[in-house]
Amino acid sequence: MIKKAIILTAGLGTRLLPLSKATSKELLPLADKPIIHYLIKEVLDSGLKEIVFVVSPGKKEAIFNYLKSDLKLEKILKVKKRDYFLEQLKNLKEITKNLSYNWVFQKETLGDGQAILSARKVTGHSPCAVVFNDDIVVSKIPCLSQLLRNFKTCQKPIVALKKISKDKLSYYGIVQVEKIASRLYKIKKIVEKPLAENAPSNLAIVGRYIITPEVFDYLRKCSANKKGEIILAEVLEKMLEDGKVIYGYEVEGDWLECGDIFRYIQSNVYFSLFHSKFSEQLRKFLGLK
Repeated sequence: MIKKAIILTAGLGTRLLPLSKATSKELLPLADKPIIHYLIKEVLDSGLKEIVFVVSPGKKEAIFNYLKSDLKLEKILKVKKRDYFLEQLKNLKEITKNLSYNWVFQKETLGDGQAILSARKVTGHSPCAVVFNDDIVVSKIPCLSQLLRNFKTCQKPIVALKKISKDKLSYYGIVQVEKIASRLYKIKKIVEKPLAENAPSNLAIVGRYIITPEVFDYLRKCSANKKGEIILAEVLEKMLEDGKVIYGYEVEGDWLECGDIFRYIQSNVYFSLFHSKFSEQLRKFLGLK
């Protein structure tokens, strides 16, 4: 049984400057909720109750403040009869009331692989989920839940995949695969940001993984690359070279990204246009049907 999910929140967010200078990336809003809200909800909706936040110094307090109750604020809202906002806080409480979480500090940004490795003291020698805070998948069945369902059968590391257009292939990690079943593949090779003509497929890696203790072992033994970083995708490629089995699942849903300014704006517009309360007003303002 997988019980824990690692959420990576220690990055500097340099591609989101100057926004990320004002607040950390995971607290930037998508419509009326911060990015971290959607990540936590995906984890909980997938049946996992324990989260390990990998944070850099100074980030813990801001995330913790979002998660904890604020009785003083609730009292003020009650006096002012701000029922809508009270309901929003109530919904947040409902989401987080059964959540258990731990904090792991990454003092230096030495790659996502090193961040994941630092969480092992909390996850122990058990498989776990990994959530990158650049990516959000909007789907009827939560993205992690789709991976967990397949992990029950394969019991091997599994990576979320999504088909992308040819003009975007050079921006992502692209996989060479052997199809096993509907949407399920055995990964043969991972090619980082290939030229479109050299790409082994049109399946890109999304920032969701189920990893096993063996992945942690490889992360621990791995040397830093030329940039001084340990990168998960590079470690998975090393495992493939050693003949290890890694699966990929083409997840259902809309893949939204927040890794740079333009893609963050796109995601913010998406969530705003489909917001249950504000969609109609916003579409009217923009002259959309």
